[in-house]
Amino acid sequence: MATEGEKVQVKLLGATLSPFVVRVRIALALKGIDYEFIQEHSMHLKSELLLKSNPVHKKVPVLIHNGKPVCESMIIVQYIEEAWCNKAPNLMPEDPYDRANARFWAAFVDDKLFPCLRGVFTGQGEQLQKAVEDSVTNILLIEEALRTNHCFAGKAYFGGDQIGLIDIALGGLSAFIKSLEKATDSVLIDPEKMPLLTAWMDRFFKSDGVKEVMPDVAKQAEFISTRRASMISPPTN
Repeated sequence: MATEGEKVQVKLLGATLSPFVVRVRIALALKGIDYEFIQEHSMHLKSELLLKSNPVHKKVPVLIHNGKPVCESMIIVQYIEEAWCNKAPNLMPEDPYDRANARFWAAFVDDKLFPCLRGVFTGQGEQLQKAVEDSVTNILLIEEALRTNHCFAGKAYFGGDQIGLIDIALGGLSAFIKSLEKATDSVLIDPEKMPLLTAWMDRFFKSDGVKEVMPDVAKQAEFISTRRASMISPPTN
């Protein structure tokens, strides 16, 4: 993070428990980029800076680099890679096919897996059960990719020996997934059925640049439980 008195050229608007904000914080940490973190404290009372910086979606994360805002977590991560391409590690593969493969699986996490996880977050009863089943189905596809996809099979991370784009896309959600399991008494990542993914997640959580910004699972589970309770509470007069 930036030290006092240092001119800050990079700002991040976010919330510490947001898995999408976590993605950006991991990328910034891995690249060793100093930044000012500006906490958005409420989903309903959005700051003027946030509304000005992201007038379309009005949500975090937003990276502001030299006064210019960049929105959407995975777009921001790729922007960080391109804007600081001279800083190690490389978050994207150099090979065009491997790069396309990384983008495919990062998109899979957002387009296929996350909607199911959101269903776990909001669901009750049969809806919750269906969302858990759908989540597990998609997570099993990731487990199979870890076993068979030549781009990352047998490697420590999806990015190879170092954390890369897919690691950040999925890893940013990993604390959220663990918290969902705790808050809903569900099993989304079964160590017996998903040994490769379980081992990857353990390594990811302990990695430098990750462990420092990852939300506390207990606190996030408490937040999720509170939100879920408010969804089913009857209206008051």
